[in-house]
Amino acid sequence: MGNPVIEPVETGAIDMAEVRKQRWRWLAWLLTFRLEEILAVFAIPPIIYYTLKAYFYYQAQGHIPEIFLADISRVFWIAIFAIIGTIIVRYKPQWELFHSILPLAYCLAVYTNLHDTIPFMNPHDIHFALIRIDQWLFSVQPSIWTEQFVHPWLTETFSFCYWSYFLLIPLLPAILYYQKRYPQFREVVISTIFCLYAGYILYVIFPAVSPSIILKDLYTVPLNGTPFTDATIGLANTLPSDVRDAFPSLHAGIAFLSLIFAWKYLRRVFWVILPICTGLVLSTIYLRHHYFIDLPAGFLLGYLGYKYSGRIDSWWRLKQSAFKYTS
Repeated sequence: MGNPVIEPVETGAIDMAEVRKQRWRWLAWLLTFRLEEILAVFAIPPIIYYTLKAYFYYQAQGHIPEIFLADISRVFWIAIFAIIGTIIVRYKPQWELFHSILPLAYCLAVYTNLHDTIPFMNPHDIHFALIRIDQWLFSVQPSIWTEQFVHPWLTETFSFCYWSYFLLIPLLPAILYYQKRYPQFREVVISTIFCLYAGYILYVIFPAVSPSIILKDLYTVPLNGTPFTDATIGLANTLPSDVRDAFPSLHAGIAFLSLIFAWKYLRRVFWVILPICTGLVLSTIYLRHHYFIDLPAGFLLGYLGYKYSGRIDSWWRLKQSAFKYTS
């Protein structure tokens, strides 16, 4: 008898087929989401991870700052509401308004923990480089130069303009939805979400602390004197001293994006928000939240959000349609 012939088993082919099958399942799953929902899918898990990392780091040090205790509680609820929200939009697709604004809520929720955890993502700060750029441009630090104009009621006005940012984000979408201009509503929402997430990524790549912290020993004129200003400054002071959200200025980016869309779709609203947006941009320097170089970076971010987010969303929708057609 001859030696038995052992036939080779083509395990490689079987394994590759399984790999392709798994990839197809992942693609099929991803294509069930809208693009802005995909951004949340990829943004929320890292926020949970780095929040836990920060918590355990301080726990090992023997003292957990209150801000991180709050972060742990907040990230738990973010995860819970993300799961609930996903279930709702799956079983209640007719709730279009809820479906449309939920990703914006996720986007804003991500920021609540992001600014605390950036040092654990990237410890290489660039604020001293931003200071050098401003010094090269103006031979002075703009936020210090504006001290000559400080007045309680000017501070009050600029404080209102600065915090109007949080009203500006939902303003245009709310008006467009009320007018039943749904394609325009979605365009503004998706562009805003893209702008915010892009800003968050840049916060991580280029971590920078605001002038109010880095240059605090150089300021000689306090910004206080009126109830609203004192309250907002007190609110800002509750943030940890290592918050890194200076570059780029999302306040400038969202203001510019809002003006672009207002000019395009809501011309009367444009003239109403123009002075507010102007005051908002100026307030970032006056109130010592940003370096000057943060502002053009924010304007560019807003423009890119306007220019390309719609195109990217259209590309994703084509992929979804093609998948449904071939399934």
